[in-house]
Amino acid sequence: MSHAASASPILEARDVSIRFGGVEALKRVSLHVMPGEVLALAGDNGAGKSTLIKILSGVYRADSGELRFEGQPLQLRDPQDARAQGIETIYQDLALADNLDVGSNIFLGREPVQRKLGLLTIDRERMAQVAREVLERLDIVIPPRKLAGPVKMLSGGQRQAIAIGRAIYWNARVLIMDEPTAALGVPEQRKVMSLIGALKAQGVAVILISHNLHDIFAVADRIVVLRRGEVAGERQVAQTHGDEIVHLMVGDTYSNNSR
Repeated sequence: MSHAASASPILEARDVSIRFGGVEALKRVSLHVMPGEVLALAGDNGAGKSTLIKILSGVYRADSGELRFEGQPLQLRDPQDARAQGIETIYQDLALADNLDVGSNIFLGREPVQRKLGLLTIDRERMAQVAREVLERLDIVIPPRKLAGPVKMLSGGQRQAIAIGRAIYWNARVLIMDEPTAALGVPEQRKVMSLIGALKAQGVAVILISHNLHDIFAVADRIVVLRRGEVAGERQVAQTHGDEIVHLMVGDTYSNNSR
């Protein structure tokens, strides 16, 4: 029995709906993700993917439906609540502080302090040590002089790795990744894909939002397709193909002749 099949979902949305003014952005959307599973969320622009991840990460509150975490009802007032549960989200802009070093970015707002000569100071050595350990755990190589410099000097893939490293350090149990390879070159895309594989091996549940079907088929176990705010279908990656997913995404808007 596979390790996903024997477990129960770590995070679940049940019949989640939300309106913005007259627009129903999500209509009774249900999905779940297992520990150590990569769940891809696919859909065209405006399908509701961003809205759904903002509900799962505590940015929005659904009008109806419920969230459950490890089988228990989950109330999220804000993203801090989600983080406290171990739900971390990495958005496309990564939310890194460009002018700070890697260690400072891992601790952003949660810096360790030490008492020196009766004064409380930020423990920079600890932060640098944690930065090295986190990157090592994810098998990421950043030269020491770059570790100490501002993260704006790093490549897109290295920056993405730092955002992932931060989530892992804070014990992410569910990691939501929004278009993680969008701005990267091919070698860096591969690195991010292998990082997702490493997270999966460590039992972290990953929800991957991507327009890139190649990425989805490379790392995901299962795909949930949203279309106009509703779940249009759900498929095991091993039992589907790109054309079927595209068809679920666009529905009958385009006829098959356009392929």
